[in-house]
Amino acid sequence: TAKQKFDLNNLSAYRHQQNLNQQTFWQPLGVTQSAGSRYEGSRNVPLPVAILLTLRETGKVSDKDLQAAMAFVKKSRAKG
Repeated sequence: TAKQKFDLNNLSAYRHQQNLNQQTFWQPLGVTQSAGSRYEGSRNVPLPVAILLTLRETGKVSDKDLQAAMAFVKKSRAKG
């Protein structure tokens, strides 16, 4: 089978081709499994999530980078 190219309009096929479940695929972006399911179905992916997803899938940002950013945001919010 041909390798599925990253396509915001066909995220389910792309995720399946990588053998990832929804939670594993969406969690590094701060997206719940249920929201990811909706995005893979009929809902448009919100622009900030689409940007992060594109950066991750094109190799511009790693999951490690996303984890560090998420930790920073959570820590900042806890102080506020």
